[in-house]
Amino acid sequence: MKNFYLFICFVLPLTASMAYAKVLEGTPIAQHPRLLLLQGEEQLLWTSIQRDSYQRKIHQEILKECDRILTTKPVTRNKIGMRLLATSREAMLRIFYLSYAWRLTAEQKYVARAKEELRAISAFSDWNPSHFLDVAEMIIAAAIGYDWLYDELSEEDRALIKQAILRKGLEPSLDSQYNWWLKATHNWNQVCNAGMLFGALAIYEDHPQLASDVIKIGRESIKLPMKDYEPDGAYPEGYMYWGYGTTFNVLFISALERAFGEPYDLSAARGFLETPAFMQNMTGVTGDSFNFSDSDLGGVLQPAMFWFAKRTENPSLLWIEREHMIKLSANVREDNRLLPLTLIWSKGIDLESIEPPQNRIWTGNGKTPVALMRSSWTDSTAIYVGFKGGSPATNHGHMDVGSFVMEADGVRWAMDFGREDYRALEAKKINIWKFDQDSERWGVFKYTNYAHNTLTVNGELQHVGGYAPLTDVVESTDATKATIDLSSVYPKLAALSREITVVNAKYVSVKDIYNGGSEKNTIRWSMVTDAAVKLINNTTAELTKDGKQLLLKIEVPGHVVWKIEPIEGNDGKNTPVLVVFEVEVAPRQKGDIVVNLVPFCSLD
Repeated sequence: MKNFYLFICFVLPLTASMAYAKVLEGTPIAQHPRLLLLQGEEQLLWTSIQRDSYQRKIHQEILKECDRILTTKPVTRNKIGMRLLATSREAMLRIFYLSYAWRLTAEQKYVARAKEELRAISAFSDWNPSHFLDVAEMIIAAAIGYDWLYDELSEEDRALIKQAILRKGLEPSLDSQYNWWLKATHNWNQVCNAGMLFGALAIYEDHPQLASDVIKIGRESIKLPMKDYEPDGAYPEGYMYWGYGTTFNVLFISALERAFGEPYDLSAARGFLETPAFMQNMTGVTGDSFNFSDSDLGGVLQPAMFWFAKRTENPSLLWIEREHMIKLSANVREDNRLLPLTLIWSKGIDLESIEPPQNRIWTGNGKTPVALMRSSWTDSTAIYVGFKGGSPATNHGHMDVGSFVMEADGVRWAMDFGREDYRALEAKKINIWKFDQDSERWGVFKYTNYAHNTLTVNGELQHVGGYAPLTDVVESTDATKATIDLSSVYPKLAALSREITVVNAKYVSVKDIYNGGSEKNTIRWSMVTDAAVKLINNTTAELTKDGKQLLLKIEVPGHVVWKIEPIEGNDGKNTPVLVVFEVEVAPRQKGDIVVNLVPFCSLD
């Protein structure tokens, strides 16, 4: 590391304030490197890493992964089905990690291998513009490598990479055959616009007019998905796609501001600076996410949270991220191709002195209203409930309106399946990307209300055109409670709402309040669990998992019976299963269906 200090002190003496130069059009833009970590900022980053054990761990994991990459061959153009995305992501991970390692250690082995990866992707016939996410992630990989290694690249290499960025990235983005995402209101817009911005900034001085046009287009276009954070930060596509869309949205803002040395108004969009609180509360006590819609279960490190913590001067937003930093070595590659961002954006934050959040409930409205409740941030046995409304027609949506997850005693008792494998469904020629009532998407069992912790009326699917708003929130010393109006999703009933309460930090009560329609109806209550289930009597079920117990207790007039149903597609021997019962509702009948989820102490 001694050679590194000499490198920093004598070879890179410029400070960030000195790093700006005039380019052809007279617009002030930072010299190379200008993307995210400016010329001369390596020393500040290194000092921050040395002072903080959490940052130091991430730095070491990146270097270990770089050394593993050195033992492999450069990426090849491997298209799977309609996607080149896996190759694009692998290229991004390799080039970002290796470029970071070069800038922080000055070891030639890293820059030499990064050049090989850059030459490899630049030589591809194309970056698969028919699935433009592939182009977006590939151009970011190329742009970071081109910019961060600029002084180390030969003229021949610069020309090759620059030509690839131009011909295989920026020019296709201006072609109406491929750029439908400019009008999208979801994560595609955020990711693709971030990619084009990175490409434009990387080669700005050589193509100033084209780069300026791309930047202007992106600044306007990206405002569309940013409206999805309104009014208070809840992100409609759920945990996994918050991590995807929001991280690239932040990349767009950060790269633009850093390259031109001045703030822009994008982060002032309504709800955007509130969205990290949504994401923080989407992780349960177990560390798993509230994985509604097309989301994976596992909670992962979210680089964007570090940017938000710094922008809002609220380090407590990193309470959960710090835990993810500790667990990272289990699989550093999984969902962590942007890992160096955690160090760039946490620079100067004292991660060892973070205080826990104080709220017990967080609610958000918008396209997908949520209520996220917990009894404690520091007790590993605390209760956690995630509860959602909205519509099945939301991008990546399921028929999971009214669904919830629930944890207690360190166990997730009520679970969500999350996403299916898109490629497997697409290989079967199933069109899962239409969201009307008769879409093939709803022929996939795990996308339907039958497979979620919600209600089914008369065996029918939820109404895609419906929308369930959050109507009431109560927080008192002895309870937190949220109510969602489900009426428009179940049009056969005159009215239906679900009220979930965490009572005295002891148990959870799920109360469904109904008003029957003009005809007789059957309401089916269901919950998915991977616990072992024992039926004690008609109205009481005992769940056992990891040496812990939870009781499900029905409170409803009349005769009802718990049933255990296997999940479609399972082999019948393994969990999870559905725990269900049905209630017959006479015409115009009003009533309540209450199920209490009561945790017990350890069986040990």
